[in-house]
Amino acid sequence: MTGTTARRGLRLPLAWSAPGFPRLAGAWVATNLGDSALYLMIAVWVKELTGSDIAAGFVFVALGVPAILAPFIGMMADRMPRRRLLVINNAVLVPVLLSLLLVSGAEQLWLVYAVMVVYSAAGYVTGSAQSGIIRAMLRDDQLASGNGVLSTIDNALRLVSPLIGTALYVWLGAPAVIVATAACFGVAAVVVAGLPVGAAAPVREARRGYFHELAAGFVQLFSPQSLRVVTIAVAIGFGATGLLNIVVFPALDAMHADPAAIGVLVPIQGAGAVLGGVLSATLVTRWGEGRTAALGLLLVAAGSIPWAFGSVVAGAAGMFVLGLGIPLTVVAFATLRQRLTPDALQGRTGAAANVVINVPQTLASVVGAALLAVVDFRVLIWVSVVAVVLGAATALLARRVALVQPAAA
Repeated sequence: MTGTTARRGLRLPLAWSAPGFPRLAGAWVATNLGDSALYLMIAVWVKELTGSDIAAGFVFVALGVPAILAPFIGMMADRMPRRRLLVINNAVLVPVLLSLLLVSGAEQLWLVYAVMVVYSAAGYVTGSAQSGIIRAMLRDDQLASGNGVLSTIDNALRLVSPLIGTALYVWLGAPAVIVATAACFGVAAVVVAGLPVGAAAPVREARRGYFHELAAGFVQLFSPQSLRVVTIAVAIGFGATGLLNIVVFPALDAMHADPAAIGVLVPIQGAGAVLGGVLSATLVTRWGEGRTAALGLLLVAAGSIPWAFGSVVAGAAGMFVLGLGIPLTVVAFATLRQRLTPDALQGRTGAAANVVINVPQTLASVVGAALLAVVDFRVLIWVSVVAVVLGAATALLARRVALVQPAAA
């Protein structure tokens, strides 16, 4: 369903026939296998080390801080050979993550936050470099399929990684999860080293001044009408979900559930996201990026509502619906951005896209963490729902841009 082609009697995603794409997908498996387990474990670990919902919530704030470096990271991805950058990035994460083994109590909480900042910055590097590699690897008609496959991999691992991470955490403690995650990034470094594209640095555009070049990714995001509208919609919708990151643990308390229960609920979100990833390319192709992004945001809003009612069963159902919506919006946005952006700007535009999502999300998390002390968490959920619906309505205003079809053989 993510755009298919026949090969030896099997129907494979259209992007799978592109040289190097299966290897890229393999690297994506390795990084996301570790990432999904670590992402959840860190917040639970901080909660147990400190007993504080706010301290746990600030893990997500730390993850958002590197957004201020994104323009510089994007420029680096447009100047360096992107394959080499991915290898270095994954390799450096190994010792950085292993430094978490030094944490033994709340006194070292600063180290957890510091590692999360570096870890998040590395995510920006991956996103910026990989955007250019995908664009160089895939034709226009393969982009939605490729993004759908990568989204499906990402979210399918939410079904198993949190369970593995939770089991390791309960059985062997945080060090086991940390070592496993570091090993995954080491494997990814080896795999991406063999990619057939990205060996040479992108061709640079004419020099127009350092700050102009630094901001070029943002300029590109807001130049084409369709890309501008979807960017604004995603910034509003996904930005508002920063409030949901903060209310997770109070909501679990209201459900009388242990904080570690998040390791069970997130795989349910992953089940919905797998379905969303599988459907995403078909919907983008038939409906266009704007309408697909709008549908995804509406599903995110609908899936957030049950968390306001203090029921584990309702919360689990909401996680499935929320998971279904996220990849629809992500794939639609990524495909439109990659299609309309020149190769020389892929890194900066990819980084800028992360900024317009993560900065509002981080600000919402900061405000939410402050308000959590004086406002009932349910109020924050309803504010998030209203904002996400507003984002969906905005996405519907985007004009559809035709695909560039491959030349006939």
